[in-house]
Amino acid sequence: MNAKVVVVGSLNMDLVARAQRLPRAGETLPGESFFTVPGGKGANQAVAVARLGGSVAMIGNVGDDDYGRQLHRALYVEGIDCQGVTTCQGVSSGVALITVDAASQNCIVIIPGGNGLLTPQSVQRFDVLLQAAEVIICQLEVPADTVAWTLARGHELGKQVILNPAPATGPLPADWFARIDYLTPNESEAEALTGVAVADLDSARRAGERLLQLGAGKVIITLGAQGALLVTPGGHQHFPAPVVQPLDTTAAGDTFIGGFAAGLVRGLEEGEAIAFGQCAAALSVTRAGAQPSIPYLAELAP
Repeated sequence: MNAKVVVVGSLNMDLVARAQRLPRAGETLPGESFFTVPGGKGANQAVAVARLGGSVAMIGNVGDDDYGRQLHRALYVEGIDCQGVTTCQGVSSGVALITVDAASQNCIVIIPGGNGLLTPQSVQRFDVLLQAAEVIICQLEVPADTVAWTLARGHELGKQVILNPAPATGPLPADWFARIDYLTPNESEAEALTGVAVADLDSARRAGERLLQLGAGKVIITLGAQGALLVTPGGHQHFPAPVVQPLDTTAAGDTFIGGFAAGLVRGLEEGEAIAFGQCAAALSVTRAGAQPSIPYLAELAP
């Protein structure tokens, strides 16, 4: 069966340390625990789609190391189409070094590894997957020219194109916006893209309107405990977040994106898909780790 969602993006092995607080520059702190777990924004979003009821294929790279084999296996056991996951010889897999504090905030350092070798030609090899999809998802943990090519190809094919602009360090190229159906930044990413400091719903609305002016089709700004704000040419709508006690926010945004996409291909209306993604993300932050925290469809209330 053809996958209805295709995720083009990163696969990382997450090396996670927990401590009471995040260290300052030059400081050494005692940690409380350590574990490794499959992650990467692309892989996380693919796993979320699969667990939340959508059929999904992944296009990305791993290295020829133990981490690469583990990352490939982690997708395969979820029922994800892995024909587009390529092993790059002579390079490491992507790695994310993550520190999580007692308040569930985190800081992350990413080593791209094989993700940095994902070229437009790499994606074009699996164009049949893009042609068969309904929704195509990209992030910013692979080279920018690859993201640009995928956005353009998805738009050319008439697919629903989602760009999760993470991690964002500044404005996006101007010609990307018209190829994006849903742009999904969080608060800091929205500020990086627009220069508007996002602290509340009003500033989120202004940032979203600025992104529409730049050419994005629709904007969903995720606001953590404040929920999400959908900004469209016809107005805006706030979706309050479910109230939970967070443990680890590492994959919350990825779970939301995957849940939103899964909702769309399962036939939910736009607002229903947003609310569905929020419920999945809220459950994910009550659990530790990236992919282990992502819930299954059966765990969510009907």
